[in-house]
Amino acid sequence: MTLTYQTIDGESVDRVAVSIARLREFEPPEGYYVAFSGGKDSIVTLDMVQRSGVTYDAHMSLTTVDPPEVVAFVREHYPEVALEKPPRSMFRLIEEKRMPPTRLIRYCCAELKERGGAGRYVVTGIRWAESNKRRQRRMVEVCQADKTKTFVHPIIDWSTAQVWRHIRDTQLPYPSPYDEGYTRIGCIMCPMQGTKGMRKDAERYPRHYQAYLRAFGRMLDAMRARDQTIKLDWKTPEDVMKWWIGGGL
Repeated sequence: MTLTYQTIDGESVDRVAVSIARLREFEPPEGYYVAFSGGKDSIVTLDMVQRSGVTYDAHMSLTTVDPPEVVAFVREHYPEVALEKPPRSMFRLIEEKRMPPTRLIRYCCAELKERGGAGRYVVTGIRWAESNKRRQRRMVEVCQADKTKTFVHPIIDWSTAQVWRHIRDTQLPYPSPYDEGYTRIGCIMCPMQGTKGMRKDAERYPRHYQAYLRAFGRMLDAMRARDQTIKLDWKTPEDVMKWWIGGGL
């Protein structure tokens, strides 16, 4: 595995050099807004930004359900990254939306993770190899939810193996959960990781698990207060949790 690729003419091109060139080409006068998560892709992306010499400011949108060891890692190794607190917590959102976030109903991403960067060129670590949906993304594209934002994805064509190769070759620090079997780092009990991952998180982070249960209880109370005649399949917070971890929507 290498960090190069072959052009149509058979020329070998350095992926790092290409990613740096992309950032230099589209650099806006005010500099980039770098969306940082503390995960492997954002670590490599920020390294590309720093190597390119472009002007930037980096931000991590906190969600209130971020793995605490990841937040501690960012504070220690990336003190220049601004930690942005959300206007309300994941648990309050669940109560307001009267629905836990699911694989199909992902209001949490828009409300918590993707709220920054309005009016800016936003650099992300999105890659085609991550999912079928992301294979449809372009290296430079306008945000569909906020037309004032333009995304730039400088490592969009990198493989996962190449991301790890760069991290190890350059000795970039990364969060400890990767060494404990985690292949992705996101919000605690994110439905996108499936039942097995959610159960693993519930065991690893019992305080967050209990906070979710309390939020489900307030959610049920809010639903009943809004319509006292409503008939719910969920009777207790535990019923909601069982449905949620079991697959939900």
